[in-house]
Amino acid sequence: MSKKEIQEIKLFGKWSFKDIEIRDPGLERYISLKPVYVPHTMGRHEHKRFRKAEVNIVERLVNNLMRPGKNAGKKIRAINVVKNAFEIIELRTGENPIQVLVRAVENAAPCEDTTRIAYGGIVYHLAVDISPQRRLDLALRFICEGARQAAFGNPKSLEECLAEEIILAANNDTKSHAVSKRHEMERIALASR
Repeated sequence: MSKKEIQEIKLFGKWSFKDIEIRDPGLERYISLKPVYVPHTMGRHEHKRFRKAEVNIVERLVNNLMRPGKNAGKKIRAINVVKNAFEIIELRTGENPIQVLVRAVENAAPCEDTTRIAYGGIVYHLAVDISPQRRLDLALRFICEGARQAAFGNPKSLEECLAEEIILAANNDTKSHAVSKRHEMERIALASR
């Protein structure tokens, strides 16, 4: 087999992981763009600390979608939701949905948070910087949370709501749940400096 015959690995056989730009230098080491056909590693990462940084960003989104009660553990269902959402993103933006997701994560990742400090019986909050790993975790959680809330009690499907949330977050729109949550966290941290 010659080198020309070897095809590149594309997500779901459609979207390439090449030429995807990560603008945020802090998140660059933690956003994994290792090419995969299907984002399903069977939890190989969970036996070692910080191994989740090597899990593909799309799979981490899928894992976050499996969050509440009845959807817990239904990974194939979550993968199909993400696949359909990516189709919608490509139709609406005309861009590679992986690039749109990376931009959304960068815009939704908060930089500052507050922590509780008890000092002589008095508890007060102090602003602290957030590690890149936690910034990524929070961004993905906020995106999935926003999609879930938008789809609840709404005729729109979860796929449409997830696509809309990712597109809004990628455009840094405050209508996005993830971006508004980030601004709220940073505002509270600024007040408690």
